[in-house]
Amino acid sequence: MPRLDPKVITDTIFFLGASLSLYYLTSQLMSDMKGRGRSKEDKQKAKMSLQRLQTANPGINLDLNEYESSLLSCVIPPDEIDVHFDDIGGLDDIISDLQESVILPLTCPQLFDQYASLLQAPKGVLLYGPPGCGKTMLAKALASESGANFISIRMSNIMDKWYGESNKLVDAMFSLAQKIQPCIIFIDEIDSFLRERSSSDHEMTAMLKAEFMTLWDGLTSSGRILILGATNRPNDIDSAFMRRMPKRFAVTLPDLSQRLNILNKLMNHVNYDFELDDLARVTSGLSGSDLMELCRNAAVNSTREYIRHNVLNGKPMKPDEKVILRPLQLNDFQQTLSSSDSLLRDDMVINPVD
Repeated sequence: MPRLDPKVITDTIFFLGASLSLYYLTSQLMSDMKGRGRSKEDKQKAKMSLQRLQTANPGINLDLNEYESSLLSCVIPPDEIDVHFDDIGGLDDIISDLQESVILPLTCPQLFDQYASLLQAPKGVLLYGPPGCGKTMLAKALASESGANFISIRMSNIMDKWYGESNKLVDAMFSLAQKIQPCIIFIDEIDSFLRERSSSDHEMTAMLKAEFMTLWDGLTSSGRILILGATNRPNDIDSAFMRRMPKRFAVTLPDLSQRLNILNKLMNHVNYDFELDDLARVTSGLSGSDLMELCRNAAVNSTREYIRHNVLNGKPMKPDEKVILRPLQLNDFQQTLSSSDSLLRDDMVINPVD
């Protein structure tokens, strides 16, 4: 029996190992390119979105390519958005303007046929202002009230590690919006994507912005597709993109009357025993989101008091026992205000009214 050369055996083992490694690496790369890196959750969500769109729009053309299908998970039908203009307090002027200049061109384009050259719907709308003032809430209400499909885009949805794939995803975003129009493409923190261009930009970023701008200009003139952006840093947005968003709304911190309006909506179904005007006066400098959190903390204070007196004293609670909490007091809100940032608290003391 011939003697086997150990070197030949070793080389054979290394060759087989390298071949298997190359096979699995190639399979993984091919799978990644085919599946576009989407998780099972994203694929399932995209499938459900497709079914909902087909149910809501029986005659709609949903012959989608793989890039459009990968963005289906970002589509939210208007009947699934539980936010309306009535839920927003203190922004009546902005809401009125949005209804006239955005919603009507989306829902009733025939109203503007006679002066179509002058009354075209804006291709873009920008909501800007400090955080927590209701920009995202306005965007959701706009989609809900207009009956338009809502595509909420994040940078992770259109950025791909493969060269040229991001451009195809941007193209798919616009073509998908064309197929499911009326449609609102919402980009939150739009400054992170469409910031000022410079010579130091990466080649892929520069190409992506150019592709986006070209497709944006190619939107149909019927006004059935709208780019809606939100940011708290409008000065960082490139001037070429700002030109494409002629309708701009400053969503600022609420004044006294606006805070009272917001508090009225937040406390609409809440039992309280004080004047809301008094609370509105001592909350200068707070945004709508801050007021929401303030009311939530006040409710926690009342609930915590009930728990300490009725649950933690050893008295067992019956499953069918009805819990009746005391009405909220102004002191419940002041406890939260007193524990907030000292600078903010000092500002409230110095400027108790607007």
